[in-house]
Amino acid sequence: MIAKAFRRKKANEEVEAKGFDAFELRLGDLMRGERATMGKSLLDVQRELKIKAAYIAAIENCDPSAFDTPGFIAGYVRSYARYLDMDPEWVFRTFCKESGFATAHGMSAAASSVKQPREERLSRPAGKDMFQAPATPFIPAGEAFFSRVEPGAVGSALVLALLIGGLGFGGWTILQEVQKVQFAPVDQTPVVVSDLDPLAGNGLPGAVPGESSVAFAAPSTEALDRLYRPQALDVPVLVSRDGPISTLDPAAVGTLAPVVDATQIAVASALEEALDGVAVQVTEDPAPGVQIVAVRPAWVRVRSAEGSVIFEGIMNAGDSYDVPQTEDPATLRVGESGAIYFLVNGTHYGPAGSTGVVTSNLALSIDSLTATYEVADLSADSDLAAYVNLAEVVSGQ
Repeated sequence: MIAKAFRRKKANEEVEAKGFDAFELRLGDLMRGERATMGKSLLDVQRELKIKAAYIAAIENCDPSAFDTPGFIAGYVRSYARYLDMDPEWVFRTFCKESGFATAHGMSAAASSVKQPREERLSRPAGKDMFQAPATPFIPAGEAFFSRVEPGAVGSALVLALLIGGLGFGGWTILQEVQKVQFAPVDQTPVVVSDLDPLAGNGLPGAVPGESSVAFAAPSTEALDRLYRPQALDVPVLVSRDGPISTLDPAAVGTLAPVVDATQIAVASALEEALDGVAVQVTEDPAPGVQIVAVRPAWVRVRSAEGSVIFEGIMNAGDSYDVPQTEDPATLRVGESGAIYFLVNGTHYGPAGSTGVVTSNLALSIDSLTATYEVADLSADSDLAAYVNLAEVVSGQ
């Protein structure tokens, strides 16, 4: 009998190639990828969402134990999902699935914050923050103080300090040398004058009786005169001429001096005959002026050429006003023109205008008044005639 041998065939193990979708992507990988696409770091997310970077890292790692209060986990996860432009509800369900977190009722003990034991709270150092801890992977460790010091800067600082010290030491040395006082020795010792005998003639030869004075030569008179002659002044002393002139006596010097000889008598007689009855005039005759005369009450105002008021007031009958003689004539304004006349070089001109009329800007110069007005008629104004008669009577007395 022929026996068949059975050989077991090896099963062909087929290995199926895995594609991109065959790998399982966790929630943290997706969120980190989205955050990297936006170019944001954990610190940027913390600054913009106002959520601690430690909480953001716990969300990406699906670690609910990093949160102090479980009731805030849902809000943090949804806020971070909206920030990454992801579906908040799907992200929260995936977070709960991967981390095993379950939403607790608001009044349950699981929703409350877990209070750590008193011993653990006391053993924890005060002020310790998870974000500031050096063990946090996303915060760079602080640099040491000496790591920021460059050797080249240290050498430059030392060179600068040496330069400043050298300059200070040099200045101090120069100051000390300047303040030193040195005495130079001499070969001859100075003679002390107090040790000389004043009775011995101060050592002059011939001064002591019995010694010969041949070798002593006395100075000449001219040399002594030059020695004691007063020095010339830099600025001469001037005497005012009013001094000597004021001391002259006119009764003794000049024309009024007493006659001494015949020549002076003849000159004085001739001078007296020539000047007999003639007054000596030393100034010019005053120029004729303008006088305002009022024969009836009238208001008068006189202005200078610059516009300032020289005289203003009411002139009653018989009043007069002498107009100042200036280079530019003054102007007159009168309320009652018929009562005002002008006396020029002894002659009355006017009146200034008709009765009851106001006259303005009237130039008070001789040429203007004599050319504008005629000589006043005494018969036409009785008040003017009475004023003129009274003035002649007063001048006659």
